[in-house]
Amino acid sequence: MLNYQVKIGLVAMRRNTTDRPRGTFLTWYSAEQRGKKFVDYIENNFANENVSFVDNKGIGCADLVFDDASAAEVVERFQNEKVDAVMIINCNFGNEEAAADIVKALGKPALLWAPLDDEYYVDGMRPTDSQCGLFGISRQMQRYHIPFSHLPCCRVESEEFKEGFERFTRVACMVKNFTGMRIGQIGSRPSPFFSVIWNESELMSKFGIRIVALNFAMIEQRMKAAPELYGEEISEYEEYFKKNYSLDELTPKYIRSMATLAVVYKNLFEEFKLDVISAECWTATPLMFDGLAPCAVYGLLGDLGYMISCESDIHCAMTMALLKSATFGKGKPLFGEFTVRHPENKNAELLWHCGPFPLSEKAPDSEARLVNQREWFRGRDGKYTVARIDQEDGNYMILPLLCNTTEGPQTHGTYIWGEFDNLQAVEDRLIDGPYIHHFVEILGDYTEEIKEFCKYFPNLKVDGSIKA
Repeated sequence: MLNYQVKIGLVAMRRNTTDRPRGTFLTWYSAEQRGKKFVDYIENNFANENVSFVDNKGIGCADLVFDDASAAEVVERFQNEKVDAVMIINCNFGNEEAAADIVKALGKPALLWAPLDDEYYVDGMRPTDSQCGLFGISRQMQRYHIPFSHLPCCRVESEEFKEGFERFTRVACMVKNFTGMRIGQIGSRPSPFFSVIWNESELMSKFGIRIVALNFAMIEQRMKAAPELYGEEISEYEEYFKKNYSLDELTPKYIRSMATLAVVYKNLFEEFKLDVISAECWTATPLMFDGLAPCAVYGLLGDLGYMISCESDIHCAMTMALLKSATFGKGKPLFGEFTVRHPENKNAELLWHCGPFPLSEKAPDSEARLVNQREWFRGRDGKYTVARIDQEDGNYMILPLLCNTTEGPQTHGTYIWGEFDNLQAVEDRLIDGPYIHHFVEILGDYTEEIKEFCKYFPNLKVDGSIKA
């Protein structure tokens, strides 16, 4: 299961120089004072339910890492504490050898930061050259081919620091969950949908992603066993559907089967430790279970924190998990495909699917209906990140886009009308490939996080060919 808790290792550093009197150049004293201030500030202001810290206090000279020995101690501590990322803090010049050795040994995302050098003495001396040292550290990282992120030189109390640091924590969560992801594959794929084919071997070798194959014979067996094993939970989900939706005349006879399928999928997530599922849906489920459609079931599971991509789209499943991780699990990804252009707005597109959106993502002024087991409502208004991972000849790319919702004709299923800066450029890019019409949408702008995330996966390139 996806884990939205990230632990950041904080490394306060100085250069390995001789000690100098206060008021002179590159003093230990100034570095020590800054190191304590920065580490304490970060721990006191950025720890929350998703982010925790491990620091290097007690390691090095006055809690500053400065040589090979103190770097080795940090590595041991961080490995024992199982940190998910590391932040290098230059307290005067830093130490390029120690910084690179730490990050290389840990193999985790790294953030480099040099605080603003803002102290000068009347005789012209200064105690720090933090930015200067940053260039040495970054060059050493490059020699080791170590990917890294960095914050601009700024004050730790600034909004610039806050935005950049919080972005990095989201990237760390994305990297943590993408690495070694487990995707449940239920069924094969709709027969005519060559557009969603994937390469299981490549996903394993390039990203460590494991596909867990689960066939419909297993689903059938568990549907039969579920009422006796999970009767109370099934009844709870039956009431959920009856209470939260206006039902058409076709849906009521399927309510119990819908609730049962939700329980079966939920238990598959738990039993097989799946991060996300990709399922054959409208071509298989109705045949297996006397007309049962899974669309609204996917919406319910989405609100419970379990993501399922429609129509056997493994690449969309990967994208759903990535975007949800960017929100520390708080956002709800939508499976909405590019469907039709707006009849009047040349830059607006219908992002639609049969009816799998989480109900929590419904616009307040849109009625929630179940029409032949499929949700009908418009999604919430706002700014959305729109993205898809895909590949051609083993070259994997992710296209991150932005849109704002806009008014458009009411239609069936679940949908939003998204307005792009230049929809024609988006259409042209999709046509040129390697993308198809299936995309994932999530409220908020996470395009910068996606770009930064790709630094840590050299086999996945960010597609920056259009600005939309």
